[in-house]
Amino acid sequence: MRRLGISIYPEKDSAENIRAYLKNAADFGAKRIFSCLLSVDKPAEEIKEEFKAMNDYAHSLGFEVILDVAPNVFDKLGISYSDLSFFKEINADGIRLDVGFTGSEEAMMTYNPQGLMIEINMSNNTHTIDTIMDYQPDRYHLIGCHNFYPHRYSGLTLEHFTQCTRNFAKYGLHTAAFVGCNDPEAFGPWQAKEGLVTLEMHRGLPVDVQVKHMVTMGTIDDILISNCYPSKKEMDALSKVNLSMLNLEVNTVEGLPELYEKVVFGELQMNRGDINANMIRSTQTRVKFKGCNFEVFNTPDIIHRGDVCVESSLHGHYAGEVQIAKADMENTGMTNVIGHIREEEVFLLDYIRPWQKFCFTEGKIC
Repeated sequence: MRRLGISIYPEKDSAENIRAYLKNAADFGAKRIFSCLLSVDKPAEEIKEEFKAMNDYAHSLGFEVILDVAPNVFDKLGISYSDLSFFKEINADGIRLDVGFTGSEEAMMTYNPQGLMIEINMSNNTHTIDTIMDYQPDRYHLIGCHNFYPHRYSGLTLEHFTQCTRNFAKYGLHTAAFVGCNDPEAFGPWQAKEGLVTLEMHRGLPVDVQVKHMVTMGTIDDILISNCYPSKKEMDALSKVNLSMLNLEVNTVEGLPELYEKVVFGELQMNRGDINANMIRSTQTRVKFKGCNFEVFNTPDIIHRGDVCVESSLHGHYAGEVQIAKADMENTGMTNVIGHIREEEVFLLDYIRPWQKFCFTEGKIC
């Protein structure tokens, strides 16, 4: 099951503010927490006390907690890779190794008696995960997670991200990556405040659109919001994202007939297998609504990329077919344009594969 997650940084804000955020995040559907020990500079006992209290509260809300660590954190806290009891004592569910060992150590760590998940950095296109797998880890306690990048222009390219993700997916391992909210006051573990994204192409995009992109690519299991805190508007938008399939927001034309509203917003859509370059075709609606009168009500001369269309009854057996334009096309005068995909989401059309299911969410009237 794909999950939405958040990040918290206990050294950066008060426990009261973080707890309030955890409650709000649980309400909009988040299930996992990324927390960071890399930037914490306190005595071990103080860290233990603070993190245990926060983790206990997180568990009471149904969260899983993964802590980001590195070899220097092990040294600072006097922890050995062969004894991870410190992390169990603070009630973490797992640790993320920002920097790894040689492969043998990571494999051995997956057999820790505390049952902690061991998460590997996914953002380097190396043979690290292959080496770990060579040492026969407990794959049910081995997962992967990409980095985030607070400096503008430093995030991963889509090509690099895809290849790195494949390195883990080929072993059937659970994957995660980061998206970032855009509130100007949002912060992460470091000083830079230019967004905390895994993919550079996501920087500045609405956070719900970033999540939708991850969903439609289909290779990431846990999608984590990396910075604190999303605005109320962003949290509302996140609560409406379908994590099982792509849901595209459509700004509709005024006076949309009820039949068209049912066909577009009340049905599961599916791209045909015999795809073409001009449109995404969802044809099951014309079967279910066969015999209904699809009147002509909005047939502009040009259909633009991102327009959502429904064929009128003038088009015979095509009547009721739902389409999304991938390119500009001339209209025959028989195709109704019922609205337009939210502009920030239009690029997602290029990721819809043959037979892929998707749905529409009604936006504003345009």
